[in-house]
Amino acid sequence: MEIRDAHPGDIAAITAIYNDAVEHTTAIWNERTVDTADRERWLIDRQRIGYPVLVAVEDGEVLGYASFGDWRAFDGYRHTVEHSVYVRGDVRGKGVGRALMEALIDRARGLGKHVMVAGIEAGNDGSIGLHEKLGFTRVGLLPQVGTKFGSWLDLVFLQLILDCRTDPDQPPESAAAPR
Repeated sequence: MEIRDAHPGDIAAITAIYNDAVEHTTAIWNERTVDTADRERWLIDRQRIGYPVLVAVEDGEVLGYASFGDWRAFDGYRHTVEHSVYVRGDVRGKGVGRALMEALIDRARGLGKHVMVAGIEAGNDGSIGLHEKLGFTRVGLLPQVGTKFGSWLDLVFLQLILDCRTDPDQPPESAAAPR
């Protein structure tokens, strides 16, 4: 399996994975599917601001994708990102999500980010477990803040501190990642 930057040729597969998650899971709290033009705009927007969209590819097929974006739009949050990772239904639980996450975490560190945030539906034990294995810690729970499939959804927040900086203005290279 190869992890690489996404390109326009990956859009159809990314769209299919996204739409499957919309239609069949609570991983995405949207209820409407999107077309390839929507995902193409999304990819262009992420790349324009310098944020990665990574794909896991095997035998020429996209197995999953991951990306991150700004946590919140205020200057004080500039060192924090929130990520997403989605894996094709038939290959979940086979290491694709972990490989994407490890590469995404490295990219966030490379961009000098300090914290990566995950917002996960509280019943998604697989995703929560993966994040905890990667060093994320649970930091909050927001009960009944979403809805899908006729049920209220709870949102668990997890975070990973990416480096040991005590001074936000300190270059990240001078502070090793926590172990």
